[in-house]
Amino acid sequence: MNPTPPPIEIDTAPNPEFAVIVLHGLGADANDFVPLVPELRLASGPAVRFVFPNAPEMAVTANNGYVMRAWYDILSFQSIERQVDEAGLDASCASVRQLIAAQNQRGIPTSKIFLAGFSQGAAMTYTAGLTHRDTLGGLIVLSGYVPSRAFIESRIAPANRHTPIFAAHGAFDDVLPIQLGEAARDFALAQGHDVAWHAYPMPHSVCGEEVDALRGWLGARMAALA
Repeated sequence: MNPTPPPIEIDTAPNPEFAVIVLHGLGADANDFVPLVPELRLASGPAVRFVFPNAPEMAVTANNGYVMRAWYDILSFQSIERQVDEAGLDASCASVRQLIAAQNQRGIPTSKIFLAGFSQGAAMTYTAGLTHRDTLGGLIVLSGYVPSRAFIESRIAPANRHTPIFAAHGAFDDVLPIQLGEAARDFALAQGHDVAWHAYPMPHSVCGEEVDALRGWLGARMAALA
């Protein structure tokens, strides 16, 4: 396996007050969502540091053992919750905690850090976010799902019981059917979260209307935390 490259970082202005850690999807890499930064058009607001880490390379069982960047191994695509390697989930949660701690050391408190992700990265956003011991600024879930309810329920953190969540999904998603996103939304609502839910007539992707809604939600959250 090749060494995992360091995260890509983009600051919207000097001395960032907030950070957004963006976790890519299965088989992608840190570059995948870099174009989101200019699309969000946050230059007029508080300075934000976007952090784009790379998942490690691993053989993914459900993809015929092909080696690709993944936050955890997927054993089967058949279940509504998928069958996943919980040891891999745990290891990636530890990696996310290190990313958060690195921003803390640079002066950004956890309360002003957002976890974000797309697809498998969004599944990690739910998992790492709901189990993190310090209160986060918010969670951003794009075309995501909950990979293991039991894993989260056994480790759920009181500090993030009410962390706001922006969740969006494509109605025509043939990779992660919208029912997976709806089940994850309902799980988060049952835990007491304020979930801003959006469904769009799109496949497994991101659309302009979704980015516009995210801009508004993120701006409102940063204003509330300033």
